Amino acid sequence: MSGTTIWLFGSFFLFLCLNMPIAVALGLSAALTLLLFDLPIQSLPGTMVSAMTGFTLLAIPFFFLAGLIMDRAGISRRLVALAEKLSGHYTGGMAIVAVISACFFAAIAGSGPATMAAVGAILIPAMVKAGYRKDMAAGLLATAGGIGIIIPPSIAYIVYGVVAEASIAKLFIAGIVPGLLVGALLALTGYIIAKKENIPTQPKASLRELLQALLDATWGLLAPVIILGGIYSGIFTPTESAVVAVFYGLFVGLFVYKEITLRDLPKILLESSKSTAMVMLIIAAASTFAWLITVEGIAEDLAKALMSIASDKYTMLLMINLILLLAGMFVDAISAFYIFLPIFLPIIDQMQIDPVHFGVMMTINLAIGLVTPPVGMDLYVACGLAKLSLKEISIGVIPFIIAALVALLIVTYVPQISLWLPNLMGMK
Repeated sequence: MSGTTIWLFGSFFLFLCLNMPIAVALGLSAALTLLLFDLPIQSLPGTMVSAMTGFTLLAIPFFFLAGLIMDRAGISRRLVALAEKLSGHYTGGMAIVAVISACFFAAIAGSGPATMAAVGAILIPAMVKAGYRKDMAAGLLATAGGIGIIIPPSIAYIVYGVVAEASIAKLFIAGIVPGLLVGALLALTGYIIAKKENIPTQPKASLRELLQALLDATWGLLAPVIILGGIYSGIFTPTESAVVAVFYGLFVGLFVYKEITLRDLPKILLESSKSTAMVMLIIAAASTFAWLITVEGIAEDLAKALMSIASDKYTMLLMINLILLLAGMFVDAISAFYIFLPIFLPIIDQMQIDPVHFGVMMTINLAIGLVTPPVGMDLYVACGLAKLSLKEISIGVIPFIIAALVALLIVTYVPQISLWLPNLMGMK
């Protein structure tokens, strides 16, 4: 292993241990490596700027904005109410409601933390009131929030598509079945826990109540149909779909549900700008880190080292999963794509692993990272909503992490789960 590799990764993990923000740790370790090894430091600004100016990445701020608008418009609350009427009366009904609601909102927001915040704020108190343990409710919602980056539209797929030069539309449709599989296993786990702990069921909704909830949620249910339908029919691109989602959310919030006023818009814009700025700063810093990994031959050396350990595809996929699970404890999904894809892409190309299948597998892996301490973002959002310590929620989240890991293994070794739907639609 070269001195450049040791210094680059060593300084990065040192900065993380010093509790520096991930973007700062990435950018600073790359800059110091350039300086210490007499590499072209003047390439730093250009690399950072070019990484942030791609047309495809415009989808990120618009999906952030769309998610916030649709939450403020009352769409998430109505989707939760519909899910409760549909399944609240079954054993583990509220746990099933949580997963269904997360899937609904994931098909709108494209972000794990956004899904967690929108659905968790409503459902964690409701689940506790229904008899669920607070740590179990928060753990379930934190893990279900990760579905936000698995089910399309997903900011994670956009970043993966940009870095790996893969079809974002194909990634979107490939994520549908795996996302539903993760949701089904989380709901099953919630059902088992509810049955074991004898948690009471909710009263069954009447047909009239069910129809009323369906009517109230219609505009929310139409959102993913319009967004994804427009992409798959070729009416607009994934980037343009994010803009459509913003205007659709504004229309519903201002003129249909009337829960947003023009006075609310500056606050919504400011909040989405903060989220966008954080992500774009990570992309800028991570792109420099990734550029250095590539031009210095670090990616090639690490890829060769991995292939010397695991010569067959199945062992390699297991090893990659273990690396990503460990990385997910310390870095966010976007950083992980930029750090690890330059290393993994030559491997999957040589082993003839479909890049779309690999993208879905990697995204599920990093969704699990959203709920693994010490850096799991969804875990901290859930802690804040449930007013629990990290230690308390870490106990409640364990069964759901296990369920997500089972889904990850299935998706990893049965690629048709990801590729069946794109192949059925004849996508190339």
